[in-house]
Amino acid sequence: MSPVKKPEINSVEIARLAGVSRSTVSRVINNYANVPPETRAKVMKVIEQYNYVPNLSAQVLAGKRTRTIGLFMIEAGHVSRDMLSNLLLASVIENASAQGYYVLTYIIRGTDDAETIRNVKDIFYQRRIDGGIFIGAANREPFIEALIAEGFTVGIVDQELPRDVEPNRIVVNFDNDRGMMMAIGHLAQLNHRDIGVVNGDMKRFSGPNKYEGFEAAMRHYGLPIQEKWVLPGGFSEESGYEALQVFLRSGTPLPTAMIMANDSVAFGAIRALHEAGRSVPGDLSVIGFDDHALSSRFTPALTTVKVDFAEMMRQLTAFVIRHIENASESGPVRYWVHSHLIVRDSCRRL
Repeated sequence: MSPVKKPEINSVEIARLAGVSRSTVSRVINNYANVPPETRAKVMKVIEQYNYVPNLSAQVLAGKRTRTIGLFMIEAGHVSRDMLSNLLLASVIENASAQGYYVLTYIIRGTDDAETIRNVKDIFYQRRIDGGIFIGAANREPFIEALIAEGFTVGIVDQELPRDVEPNRIVVNFDNDRGMMMAIGHLAQLNHRDIGVVNGDMKRFSGPNKYEGFEAAMRHYGLPIQEKWVLPGGFSEESGYEALQVFLRSGTPLPTAMIMANDSVAFGAIRALHEAGRSVPGDLSVIGFDDHALSSRFTPALTTVKVDFAEMMRQLTAFVIRHIENASESGPVRYWVHSHLIVRDSCRRL
């Protein structure tokens, strides 16, 4: 015989059954100190008997936190197929859960869809979350800037900070300058001088930031930058594949080495090279960025600049929660993720 489900109950009924006023029930729920112990015990007995859970909307109206973070991934492709995206999402969920927070996850297919952006804003306006984390946003995305201007707690992966930083803006960035310096230094030690680059998405902060790091590192080692070897790309495998396909069709001679915007771009570029009968590192030495989970198992195993994404998302989640819980004691945060070079098989000595 199935158990009998207890009827849903509200605070008015709780007050009637306990023989107290509704305001007393509210004071017990909110753990106010000015409630006699015997009255508190009487109300709690009824609450436990009926498994009463306070209405979320009422708590929000009363200024209570939802203990929920919004996690917004801006990605037009299939997030489930990308191991790095899954790592970022899982890391936020794991770290938020460890601190007693839920995570509301939302995939934004495009920021030009007015209805989608309105839905995202409503999640903040309706106080369904205490703060939000954005991954994959363009640098200075207007709707995100509007949320920050309205005082919401917002964490962002990969953004250039404005001159006057708001206290509710929390940003984590990659140390692209150091990463590029290590990558170019490694190639210089292998006697490479003709070095190219496949750029990332130039609408996002790390796109131009990585290229600026490339330029600075090339100057540091006294190496010439040749525009014919600076290729437009993105941050996906397909963008790397297309960049090298177009380049190879142009008939322009290859440099001896190229640095890719990330490892996914490197995977695509190497695929295009193999299809054209070119070998890595025989015809072209390749360095990636990120140290993707597949990089060590790729053929050839990819030399790359390792970024500790798990630590980056742990720090970002912790900073967001800290601001939610102690806004008056915390200010704007800019956190740089350190990197180091992992040498494998995709580069050769000349």
